[in-house]
Formats: sequence, C-alpha cells, structure tokens
Amino acid sequence: MNCGGQANYYGGAADGRQVVFRCHILNNVKHRKDYSAPVIGEFEMIVLMSLLRLGNGAYGASIRRDIEERTIREVSVGTLYMTLARLEEKRMICSYVGNPSKHRGGRRRRHYLMDTGGQRALGRAYRTLQAMSEGMQQELEAL
Repeated sequence: MNCGGQANYYGGAADGRQVVFRCHILNNVKHRKDYSAPVIGEFEMIVLMSLLRLGNGAYGASIRRDIEERTIREVSVGTLYMTLARLEEKRMICSYVGNPSKHRGGRRRRHYLMDTGGQRALGRAYRTLQAMSEGMQQELEAL
C-alpha cells in the first residue's frame, strides 16, 4: 500500500467484502531548530559548559580547574588541550594568544571563545539531555 499523498486502496476483508482504505501520508515530522547542529561527546559538552560559565576569553588552566572542581574528577592537561584543539578544528570555539604577562615570565596565554557552532552544539546536547531525563529526576538522583 504505497500511496503518495492521498489515494484509495481496495482490499478484501476476511469475510469476502471489498474494503476501501484511504491512505494519507502525513509529513508531520518534527524538526527541531537545532537538527543540523553537530552532536558532541560528554567531555566536549563539559568543556563547552565550562567555557560558557567562565565567559569568553577563558584560558586552559581556568577551564581545567572549573571542570575538576565541578565534576570531582581529574582532567589531564593533554586531554583538555586535545579536546580544545578538536573543538577549534570543528569551528565550535576559536582562540587567540593574549599579551605576555610578567607573573608568567613573559609567556602568553591562549584564550578561548565559544563560536556559534559551539553554542548550537551545546544547546542541542542540553536539550537532548533534558528531553531524555524528563520525569526521571528522582530515579537518576538515586543512582
């Protein structure tokens, strides 16, 4: 019964009667506004959330400290900077090198900014998590 749009389909009932089925194809597909936003992993989401919390211009050490304090888990420097590089490669964040500072021995810091792609990806991840956990708060908190 492949009918595009609206059509009639004639079939036989078990008692021998001829039955008319009206077929409607509904194009009632829900398209979320962030359907095209990229899907991100858990740690990428955590890094983006930390960057959102700290504000644009945050640097690696402050992002790492924020994540460790809030998640109560150790984050290696390499893991963080690989994730930041991957997010930058995906154009979810961008970075710039700041001015040298005396207390850092003249070294410069790399600062990170969330780009539109990162905002969309984080929004999608957050809405997905909310939708999947709806009505299960007590069960999830008990785990």
